[in-house]
Amino acid sequence: MKKFLAAVALASLSSLAIAEQQPVMVILSDASPMTQGMAMVLANQMQAQGAQVDILLCDQGADLALKDAGGDTLKPNDVTPAQLLSAAMSKGATASVCALYLPNTGHTPDKLKDGVAVAKPDAMASAMLEPSRKVFSF
Repeated sequence: MKKFLAAVALASLSSLAIAEQQPVMVILSDASPMTQGMAMVLANQMQAQGAQVDILLCDQGADLALKDAGGDTLKPNDVTPAQLLSAAMSKGATASVCALYLPNTGHTPDKLKDGVAVAKPDAMASAMLEPSRKVFSF
């Protein structure tokens, strides 16, 4: 009986922790590889500390969402900002390109990495206005 109660208590705490994840939106539009890298490092760190991270990529920042995104590796871990984006997504972060990106760059949705969506402005605005959400822009 004690094991059962302990399991129920642990499951309740796990559910509570998931329900209380801090929602965070990281908006990245900067072209600088170091700024892009730092934004993605911080997104990964916030995620590691329990935040639910949503990433909105705009302008040249959205180039990270392309399947063929390359870039120079950044020290000290020798990773590109695009690799850091993929790492965050593999751990549950969502990623979207802004609604203006595809029609203004000539790219098509099939050029985006798997799992990257095209943001809907009404949904993004609604998410940004959530009282508990923190929004960071780079």
